[in-house]
Amino acid sequence: MTKIVNFKEKLATFDELWTPKVIAQMNEVQFKLVKIQGEFTWHSHQETDEVFMVIDGDMTIQFRNHTVELSSGELFVVPKGVEHKPFAKELCQVMIIEPSGVINTGESEGNLTAKNDVWI
Repeated sequence: MTKIVNFKEKLATFDELWTPKVIAQMNEVQFKLVKIQGEFTWHSHQETDEVFMVIDGDMTIQFRNHTVELSSGELFVVPKGVEHKPFAKELCQVMIIEPSGVINTGESEGNLTAKNDVWI
């Protein structure tokens, strides 16, 4: 069965930061909403690219040798295996698109590692 997914409605269902919530799946690819603010941890995903699409706000993705600034309506693909660290000075709402089973902190589990495959 197909249904419309409203980002605003889904984002209103949680307040936790850095805890991606799955809102849809296409084949093995999940669409996750997350609220971010402050610094995340350095991490990488050895097996997959990761898409960050900013819905509302501004964010930075830091790499070891450069940074990428994203604003509402923009997206960026982090290539697999590339170490990165997301950051947002103010609250930012983001959609992450990646294969199911991907852990938010990649190979760097820690206090910001979120439960995986949480649907809202």
